Amino acid sequence: MKRLLELFGFLSLVQGAGGVVHDLTDERYGWGLLRRFGLLESYELYVSIALIVLAIALFAVAESRKEG
Repeated sequence: MKRLLELFGFLSLVQGAGGVVHDLTDERYGWGLLRRFGLLESYELYVSIALIVLAIALFAVAESRKEG
């Protein structure tokens, strides 16, 4: 369970950081998943920051879990 939480934390951190970089640099072509959802249009920066916060929370929960 700890490894799974760490994996989801890593994936959300990468997607969140990529979304922030994409939004702040105004790249035309992004590689993140957020830009593929039309529902999130004009909220990409906020969702990217929320993904980074989620990643930090997932890492904290994974750290508090005992292995074994």
